[in-house]
Amino acid sequence: MFSDDLKRLIDQGLLRTISDRERTAQEKFISPLAHVNINRTECINFASNDYLGLSASPILTKAAEEALKSFPFGAGASRLLSGGTMLHALLEETAARFKCSESALVFNSGYQANVSCIAALARDGDVIFSDELNHASIVDGCRLSKAKKRIYRHCDADHLAALIKEEKSGNKFVVTDTVFSMDGDIAPVNNLYTLCKSLSNTILYLDDAHGTGVLGGGRGALAHFGLRPEPWIVQMGTFSKALGSFGAFVAGSREVINWLINTARGLIYSTALPPGVIAASLAAITTIAKDSSFNVKLWQNHKKAVEGISEAGFKIICKETPILAVTVGDIAETLAFSDKLWQRHIYAPAIRPPTVKTPRLRITVSAAHSDEDIYALIQAVNDCR
Repeated sequence: MFSDDLKRLIDQGLLRTISDRERTAQEKFISPLAHVNINRTECINFASNDYLGLSASPILTKAAEEALKSFPFGAGASRLLSGGTMLHALLEETAARFKCSESALVFNSGYQANVSCIAALARDGDVIFSDELNHASIVDGCRLSKAKKRIYRHCDADHLAALIKEEKSGNKFVVTDTVFSMDGDIAPVNNLYTLCKSLSNTILYLDDAHGTGVLGGGRGALAHFGLRPEPWIVQMGTFSKALGSFGAFVAGSREVINWLINTARGLIYSTALPPGVIAASLAAITTIAKDSSFNVKLWQNHKKAVEGISEAGFKIICKETPILAVTVGDIAETLAFSDKLWQRHIYAPAIRPPTVKTPRLRITVSAAHSDEDIYALIQAVNDCR
């Protein structure tokens, strides 16, 4: 049924495959995700969203182990039945304080959070305004909603304002990533904030998945722009990227969170996250709230990588965040460059259509990378020119 379609993907250089990690000699490295062993080849990993290197932190491991002494491994039920624990409630309280919001609600993943919350918040008669490069989970959440959808040009607040003026009725929802995961650029949250504040019945929904732990000293996009949360702002963040654990949360007003508890299908109809995972997330968010060293190291590594790749003569689409999208040519050239890096023990996969329009290497920098790791990346990029 799909053989012709698969052949077409192969011919176009677009077939995706899965490369699972094998065991690595972890004791040599700061973090198991900074170095990976794939297909019996040990490489420095520049394809991870573990921005702060917390995934291997003994702080998280110890917290998960302690939770297993008090609670079963599995949750056993949805959150609305008996799947939650006191750790779930404590994590939500901590996440709300971290984001300076009234309340928060834990979800099983960022994808689930966006799909569930957008569909629950924006209803028939409302209008959603979505950035054209928003993550697939936002796109799917918008599709599931019964609200009208309008797409504005990427990071173009003026175009957004013009579209909003055309809609005379219904509640309005402006939805955007804060950090766009393929280009690494930051949304003009300050401009969106000003625009939404000037309007009535308007909610600003921020997907801060790649901003939480990274921007604003780790607090996220609002802190990055010096803004305070408002009752009309909803923030989604993940525990699975910079926080090194798993799951996600939505922070907002008590009214919004109470509504989501009653309407977000992904929460209502999913088994809750295991207590061990919740405990690790709690340890992570508590750690970065009081210890800035992880964030400082991340940005030091970012600076070195940007300078080295730029000096090698390559174009970085955006230099604002640890996501460095480096263009090296068409699909075939990008795949070949990625393979050359692989041969030099640098793992930086090629990102191709339909995920992005322009092929690129997506190089992600982490606080877990040593100075030697960053130097090896720069040396390999120079060798592959």
